[in-house]
Amino acid sequence: MTHPLRLRSFRLLFLGRTVSAVGDAVVPTALALAVLRATGSTTALALVLGCAMVPRLLLLPLGGVVADRFDARRVALATDLVRCAAQLAVGAELLSGTPALSHIAAASALGGAASAFAMPTASPLVAGTVEHDGRQQANALMGVTANTSRLAGPALAGLLIWTAGPGWAFILDALSFALSALLLAVIRVRHVPVPRRSIRADLVLGWREVRSRDWFWSSLLAHGVWNGAAAVLLTVGPVVAVDQLGGEGVWVLLQQGGAVGMLAGSLLAGRLRPRRPVLVANLGLALYAAPLLLLAVAAPAAAVIAAYCVALAALGFLNPVWETVVQAHVPPGVLARVTSYDWLMSLGAMPIGYALAPLAARAWGPPAPLAVAATLVALACAGTAAVPAVRRLGWSVSA
Repeated sequence: MTHPLRLRSFRLLFLGRTVSAVGDAVVPTALALAVLRATGSTTALALVLGCAMVPRLLLLPLGGVVADRFDARRVALATDLVRCAAQLAVGAELLSGTPALSHIAAASALGGAASAFAMPTASPLVAGTVEHDGRQQANALMGVTANTSRLAGPALAGLLIWTAGPGWAFILDALSFALSALLLAVIRVRHVPVPRRSIRADLVLGWREVRSRDWFWSSLLAHGVWNGAAAVLLTVGPVVAVDQLGGEGVWVLLQQGGAVGMLAGSLLAGRLRPRRPVLVANLGLALYAAPLLLLAVAAPAAAVIAAYCVALAALGFLNPVWETVVQAHVPPGVLARVTSYDWLMSLGAMPIGYALAPLAARAWGPPAPLAVAATLVALACAGTAAVPAVRRLGWSVSA
């Protein structure tokens, strides 16, 4: 087997995605601090984040159709350029000294819309540059890059903010998108032409591909529950950490522990090849119940952090494994559409958790939503073992 990094097209793709991931990892911290500096309002920050999230969710299925129709490489290149422009606009607005919230929100909406078309291209780009036997390593490398960036992003953001100002963090992200677009312009990616249909027919076909695979849609339901539970932890967890476990430092350590776990899981995914990959990965996701329960009972901080690290390692393992299996079992001509529904289920579940967790915490106290989320995530993820297709599924169609 040829190592993926020996393949020129994947090597350039990997370099571009790495640079872009580093730039993107800087932005969440920089955006939060920039908006709070400019307005002093958490409501304003929620508005800007919502402006990015809403168009992303609404346009994801259409993004899958476009990526399947018009070649994932070209779509990814175009979206990189759009996001480059959006981040340049935010950076210039912040550097002007008198940033307008409406301008930042509009740029965020543009970037969110572009990401809806970019996200479904990720899997076809890997599948189009690497043959089947090298895709697990390729996806694991992508996971390592993403998770290393998440680990280093907040520190780099802080360095930029405190030395040069938050505007330069957005300029850095814009430059990373520009470099990624340049690299996409010179690589070759296999593309399977698809018959021209109406957009509605393409959307229906993509959904039919999802529904026709029991292992896929049952896993998607479990992954959606996992993301909803993650939103509960991210909403209620800081309150428990600060009030009962020792303060803000505990929450910071928890997040860093999770980032380390994600990185470790991605590294493991490049080496471990279980016979039933989706079954093993979904059972691993059920471990997320542990940090939720430990937070619910206000267990010692060390135990909560360790459990969270292990749970996020399971997520870091699942992501490359899931991508590899989907690339093997889903026809290339519908891969982007199927991927877009995957993203839609995952991202769409998080706002539900964000909305319900505070209401439940106010009504019954923080332990209640944490315990309910723990129960649901354990049942949903471990419950996929009851689906015969999940138990039988191997790495390839013939497995």
